[in-house]
Amino acid sequence: MRISLAALAIAASFTMAAALAETIGSVDTAFKLIGPDHKVVVEVFDDPKVAGVSCYLSRAKTGGIKGAIGLAEDKAESSVACRQVGALSFTGKVPRQEEVFSERASIFFKHVRVVRMVDAKRNALIYLVYSDRLVDGSPKNSVTAVPVPGNQPIPVQ
Repeated sequence: MRISLAALAIAASFTMAAALAETIGSVDTAFKLIGPDHKVVVEVFDDPKVAGVSCYLSRAKTGGIKGAIGLAEDKAESSVACRQVGALSFTGKVPRQEEVFSERASIFFKHVRVVRMVDAKRNALIYLVYSDRLVDGSPKNSVTAVPVPGNQPIPVQ
């Protein structure tokens, strides 16, 4: 019973993380005879603490039989572009560094993560995407910045 509850909790955390992003579209990168093709998927999520900022994330999705049944490990190749899409407002104090998005990239231990950092000196929000794994993560990453108007200081925690 304990194992099934733990498995259910892990599955729920994956589902909740995936629910934060909306798929915009995808393109096939390699044909697979059996199972879905390899793809690059574009997703969007809104910063949970900064209204008016949306982040567009592109990342590789492995197809084939393993991809179809959820056993494939996606490549650690992602890109992020965050933009002001409305009036900027903060829901409270913003930590200097905080994970704002996470989605699994394999069945176990590998995630694509987006971290927001505050550059208070330049009044900007910096977003970094990277992939980590329990033992060996990847140095491949992408970064983007959203300037905040000078008359609107970032409420840093």
